[in-house]
Amino acid sequence: MIGKLLPPPVAVCEVFGDPPVSEMYPEERAVVANAVPERQREFGTVRACARKALEELGFAPGPILPGASRAPQWPPGAVGAMTHCQGYRAAAVARAADVLTIGLDAEPHLPLPDEGVLGLVTLPEERTALERLGALRPEVCWDRLLFSAKESVYKAWYPLTGRWLDFEEAALTIDPDDATFHARLVVDGPVVGGRPLTGFDGRWLVESGLVVTAIAIAH
Repeated sequence: MIGKLLPPPVAVCEVFGDPPVSEMYPEERAVVANAVPERQREFGTVRACARKALEELGFAPGPILPGASRAPQWPPGAVGAMTHCQGYRAAAVARAADVLTIGLDAEPHLPLPDEGVLGLVTLPEERTALERLGALRPEVCWDRLLFSAKESVYKAWYPLTGRWLDFEEAALTIDPDDATFHARLVVDGPVVGGRPLTGFDGRWLVESGLVVTAIAIAH
């Protein structure tokens, strides 16, 4: 699925579910040694996806450990993002010479749990837009799609800044016709190519019971 959302310089790998035993390097296994088996399997599977995608680009296999912020530490010369949700694991990677940053997120295609969650992750103008989208195409869980898009925005933002980005610090506009979204930053962004970055553009897809969103900024 994610191959439909990301341009050719990006290598992708996705799987539905986990093998009985996830292959991990000892360093990776130590990170989740105290986690429940399900968490251990998803941790290992998504990293196996990332290694397969990296190998397509010529990178040698090795452990992919979380950093201080829990973001993956990619090998030198690589950028990427990983995601996992119930029954799905995926990774997208690229050479840093080709792509500046990647954001990727997958969620079950279900409404957000309750209105309280919606209020925490959206701005007032976004909630108004969600009502219009729901009236236009009620078969899409637009609230979950917006949440996923903001997760992708954060994953694309953090490698460029090393800073947290709150949900209310990016205003999302979703296009239902061409399956794209735009995130307008309401805080100062990093300088990219000599100019401040003011937002992110991405694509979305609803398929196989999932909503998937992705961003890739080329150099």
